[in-house]
Amino acid sequence: MDAIILQILNGLDKGSAYALIALGLTLIFGTLGVVNFAHGALFMIGAFCSVTLSKLLNLSFETVDPTQKDFLGNPLKVKTPYVEEWFGPEVGAAIIDWSVPLAILFAIPIMLAVGYVMERGLIKHFYKRPHADQILVTFGLAIVLQEIVKFYFGANPIQTPAPDALSGVATLGGSFGLNISYPVWRLVYIAFSGLLIFGAFAFLQFTTFGMVVRAGMADRETVQLLGIDIDRRFTIMFGIAAAIAGLAGVMYGPINAPNYHMGMDFLVLSFVVVVVGGMGSLPGAVLAGFLLGILEAFASTTWATTTIPGINQIIIYLVAIIVLLTRPRGLMGKKGVMED
Repeated sequence: MDAIILQILNGLDKGSAYALIALGLTLIFGTLGVVNFAHGALFMIGAFCSVTLSKLLNLSFETVDPTQKDFLGNPLKVKTPYVEEWFGPEVGAAIIDWSVPLAILFAIPIMLAVGYVMERGLIKHFYKRPHADQILVTFGLAIVLQEIVKFYFGANPIQTPAPDALSGVATLGGSFGLNISYPVWRLVYIAFSGLLIFGAFAFLQFTTFGMVVRAGMADRETVQLLGIDIDRRFTIMFGIAAAIAGLAGVMYGPINAPNYHMGMDFLVLSFVVVVVGGMGSLPGAVLAGFLLGILEAFASTTWATTTIPGINQIIIYLVAIIVLLTRPRGLMGKKGVMED
């Protein structure tokens, strides 16, 4: 039982990233009808927002400390971060330690701006073009963004550690006779993903803005005839989708050190998640994200990889094939969407 629950937690961990990226992809496709292959790059940019804030908070100046000497007896030069000078050693050290959670506030306006510029500057010109054209141009944009990040940050992964208070291991299930040890930050990521997904659905379901967006997704022309600028609202939704992907990347940094190709690593799998869940279906994207994450976790066990070598690498694609052969529109997709 311990092993089963552990694999479920591993699946929820990976599935959280799949679900968040797939949620943003589905928002864009459902509102604008655009297949955005640059969405993985937004996940990567979010991760590097965390890296950037960490570097900014660690900017330091040198001072001579007469109380510390080198082996020759000369006073040592020590580096003091500016935030420790401005806020004091304890508060400054705490700010640096909590740089990843603080990067959420740093990343939101950046990701909204990136999403707005991307949609207004490029995507809007491909609304009425075939999906193949959209895929080509957005995939090209993803490569450009990837190379820009590689140029400025290098090709090697950059560590973004979790806060000390959240970097340990938690023991779960003690009240039920279980003994499961699991990293605290991964549990935080699962909880954060759940809150973000709940917030996105609540925004669409219970706010006037969200209701208008859902109406526009169902019948764009009628909403426009009512005098509502639905295009502007869809542009805002593109920015929100970019922010969701970016926040997923920010919080994933301590789990997998950010690198320039991490967006591509998640992109293909996230598109498979979207197709399995059903193109345009937000609940389907979330459900498929967690489901495929759990299946991948169980397929990565020693027993599974020994019985069927390489099953952990292909399980998601096998499930996708089975689902699409039996239900072409996906688990929760609407009839006629992407079935031609």
